Amino acid sequence: MNRHFSISMIVLLMAGSTAFSQKTPTGNPSDFRVKTCLHSVSYAGFWRGQARLSVDAFLLKAKQLGFDGIMLMAKRPHVSILDYDADARKALKQRIQSLDLALVCLAGYTDFTAGIDKAGIPNMEIQVAYVGELAKLAKDLGTPMVRIFTGYERPDVPFDKQYALVVEGLKLAGKKAAEYGITLAVQNHHDIASHHETMLWLLNEVNLPNVKAAFDAWTPTLEGLDSVQMKAAIERMKPYIVHTTAAQYVRLPRYHYDHTLTNFMQDETVIRAVPMGEGFIDYDTFLRSLQAIGYQGYIAYEMCEVLDGGGDIDNLDRTARAFLEYVARFRKNSER
Repeated sequence: MNRHFSISMIVLLMAGSTAFSQKTPTGNPSDFRVKTCLHSVSYAGFWRGQARLSVDAFLLKAKQLGFDGIMLMAKRPHVSILDYDADARKALKQRIQSLDLALVCLAGYTDFTAGIDKAGIPNMEIQVAYVGELAKLAKDLGTPMVRIFTGYERPDVPFDKQYALVVEGLKLAGKKAAEYGITLAVQNHHDIASHHETMLWLLNEVNLPNVKAAFDAWTPTLEGLDSVQMKAAIERMKPYIVHTTAAQYVRLPRYHYDHTLTNFMQDETVIRAVPMGEGFIDYDTFLRSLQAIGYQGYIAYEMCEVLDGGGDIDNLDRTARAFLEYVARFRKNSER
């Protein structure tokens, strides 16, 4: 039985690898054919003051703003597996096609270390089953990719136990996703393997052709990498990068007053979102480095924090347009 299962899985993985590109979408570095993508979390109402749009209103917004594609949040209030039956999926796919938008990927929300302190509950299996449902949803909607996370690090649990759980979860999730011809793009977002060297090791250890990387610039920047190190990180991650999501931030200083010292003591900074070109993340270097490895995929944009200027529709739209303008300027400069 196990032997038959293994043979079947190998066939599925081979079939999946021919159904869509599981390698880094690459081309001539002198021809930076990246396309823009808007993440629906930007209009989901999660952040303080942020406006919320319905899925259809978001699709219209992305089209009106001029984005090439969309990244749909696969949870409420947008495209939850609980709310979209076969008819709803068919209708959404047709709606996206009618607007001539590309559904670049679904944004999944996984945490493979959840419940690690409760051994009796198969939380990792629950996570894998959820990814399987996301993969089926992705196939039904016509996108080849689901973005997922690794796991948050839990206190008082050995790191390697948590890391091993993430490896096991990604392997099982990757095999489940392969049944539907779906690539899993692991974002450098959660604690486990957020650093590119650890993520590279992790993906090598998982060793599945459809488990790749959604590699973003803000994590390595917050981890202290400078521009030279950022470029080196992208070169290291080249075999795995299939997607990236951009967001720009500023650091705001924080202090607390200590009355015993009659003084203010410095705390960690707080991060807030700003338009592209106004924050501390070096996207010029990041995009040039993607260009140098021949990346030809999408660059998604998200407004996923409290935003400078507020979260009303007008400011969200203005900030989204600033991203499009930034990418257009970068393309023009890269052609010189």
